Amino acid sequence: MPLPKMPTQPATMLLAKDYPKAEPGKSPVRPVSAQANDDVEDLISGQAVPTPKSRARRKAQDTLAAAQAPAVAKPVAAVPAVAEQAPQPARKAAPAQAKLRETDADQPHPAKHKPVEVTIKSSTSRKADRSGTTKVFVLDTNVLMHDPTSLFRFEEHDVYLPMMTLEELDNHKKGMSEVARNARQVSRTLDALIANVDDDAIESGIPLSKLGNKDAKGRLLFQTRLNSAALPEGLPAGKADNQILGVVRALEQQMAGRAIVLVSKDINMRIKARAIGLPAEDYFNDHVLEDTDLLYSGIVQLPDDFWDKHGKDVESWQENKNGSSATYYRVTGPLIPSLLVNQFLFLEPKDGQSPLYAQVKSINGKTAVLQTLRDYSHNKNNVWGITARNREQNFALNLLMNPEVDFVTLLGQAGTGKTLLALAAGLAQVLETKLYNEIIVTRVTVPVGEDIGFLPGTEEEKMSPWMGAFDDNLEVLMKSDGDAGDWGRAATQDLIRSRIKIKSLNFMRGRTFVNKFLIIDEAQNLTPKQMKTLVTRAGPGTKILCLGNIAQIDTPYLTEGSSGLTYVVDRFKGWSHGGHVTLARGERSRLADHASDVL
Repeated sequence: MPLPKMPTQPATMLLAKDYPKAEPGKSPVRPVSAQANDDVEDLISGQAVPTPKSRARRKAQDTLAAAQAPAVAKPVAAVPAVAEQAPQPARKAAPAQAKLRETDADQPHPAKHKPVEVTIKSSTSRKADRSGTTKVFVLDTNVLMHDPTSLFRFEEHDVYLPMMTLEELDNHKKGMSEVARNARQVSRTLDALIANVDDDAIESGIPLSKLGNKDAKGRLLFQTRLNSAALPEGLPAGKADNQILGVVRALEQQMAGRAIVLVSKDINMRIKARAIGLPAEDYFNDHVLEDTDLLYSGIVQLPDDFWDKHGKDVESWQENKNGSSATYYRVTGPLIPSLLVNQFLFLEPKDGQSPLYAQVKSINGKTAVLQTLRDYSHNKNNVWGITARNREQNFALNLLMNPEVDFVTLLGQAGTGKTLLALAAGLAQVLETKLYNEIIVTRVTVPVGEDIGFLPGTEEEKMSPWMGAFDDNLEVLMKSDGDAGDWGRAATQDLIRSRIKIKSLNFMRGRTFVNKFLIIDEAQNLTPKQMKTLVTRAGPGTKILCLGNIAQIDTPYLTEGSSGLTYVVDRFKGWSHGGHVTLARGERSRLADHASDVL
């Protein structure tokens, strides 16, 4: 039996021809509102569910068709009536299939392997939104342990905590793991909310804004009495999940006029709730982006008529910065407001004119200053013997070699050269220009398969098995000097090893790095909280690089939308001392590129 094809590349990987084309007055990202009028797929039933707009449009089309139908169709009216009921699901699903085919046409190869992630609220929640009434969200334990501040993320709606949720919080509070820390933080928050409150106030609800969270306008409700609600026979009554489902069923009977919605990160819990007719939703507040196709790529392709619309009053001058000369352009036009600082622009005319590769340095209204880039694809500008093999690698080296950029994020699939470019730039600036003292490398120690157990030795010896990617790239960089003999290469290798320190994430709290070149590899496995802990370690003169591929997340409960790498890419875009590039093309080998496409 052949193995099924698995997606190996993230949806953010764009082909060269598929970069977002900039249009005047529009953001260069792909809009998602195109799906608003189409049917969406129900996550439980798998059938297409029409939206209010599509339902109204279909009704108007049916009315128009009925008005235009010839009179001879009357005698066979019973036949279409029967036929209309039988193929109804297939007819509803047809627009969704047509939409997928249309999406595949204008997106790169990896997009058709990735399932479309649609955030659908329960019908109970949608009815409450239409009527404007507040809801009661019953929180599962995993929501609180995933995000300790989730109590304050439901705006004007009330939050209900079953007694079994508190019991499970107590069972998970011991230990040094992230889950145990979150459980203890939730317990402290609940203790502060319930302090100095009468028993009657606990029964009626405690204001969630008591601790200063002004966005939380609802109330916190506790289960204060035993609820008895009949669940389907066969469900074990002693299981914690089933007891929480019983609480939701009982609340629907007690609060007949309120919308009761269960919120859980547990997929099976939500499936069981929907199966027995209870509304259930995922917790989406931790998602930075609902659609990772909208993740900032750092690159925009300019339209062919860019100079016609923006070259009227263009100003040009040259400056020498960081040992190289650069040309600057001050342009004004309708496209400028949609750009961001440190974003890369390229224009490759098809009529044989010279191409433009530039970076946005500053924006003031409809006027921007563009700086031309240094060509790192030429051998005279090589970085530790490495030259850029494509346009995106050239953009990345312009960020890595710029001392004014303190924070760089590089996204890309396997083989795009993230680690090699970062190491080459670090060695050149540590050993040649001496801009930084040393290179510090760290990564999350999340195994892909079964863990091999405890490792002997010092901190660096324990981390060395995780740093195989850096050892492979160091071998490539050390072989770049062909004139040196064996003794010369051995001396160079010892010198390089003395300037590279491998550190564990577990001991980063409280540290401050001064004049260091910090590389965070496999950053997609970090949570936003861990990412904040690492980035705030930067002292004066330190540069931080975050490398990763959001299609290869190994940390449990992390998704492409909630990864720490996605978080920092979205938060740092447009900052004058930060930059981001999505590397699009693999340069490892023809075998690796073919495997990425066909496997």
